[in-house]
Amino acid sequence: MKKEIHPETHETTITCTCGAVYHTLSTVKNLRIGICAQCHPFFTGEQRFVDTAGRVDKFAQRYGSTTATRRTKPKATAPTA
Repeated sequence: MKKEIHPETHETTITCTCGAVYHTLSTVKNLRIGICAQCHPFFTGEQRFVDTAGRVDKFAQRYGSTTATRRTKPKATAPTA
């Protein structure tokens, strides 16, 4: 390996807002994260929806209903020779 081109690594403590603590190597000494494998809905199997600042309600008020609509494909025309 070439010298002096690789970043310096440190033992790092990664702390999540849920309280989980991970110890690993990184170029940053201490990290704080907002979500991790112990509290993320994908890994926990928990279905929860976080609507920050009412964004869904704002969208519904601005654009109407939030239900999906099906579009029909336009008819294809035969190419002219």
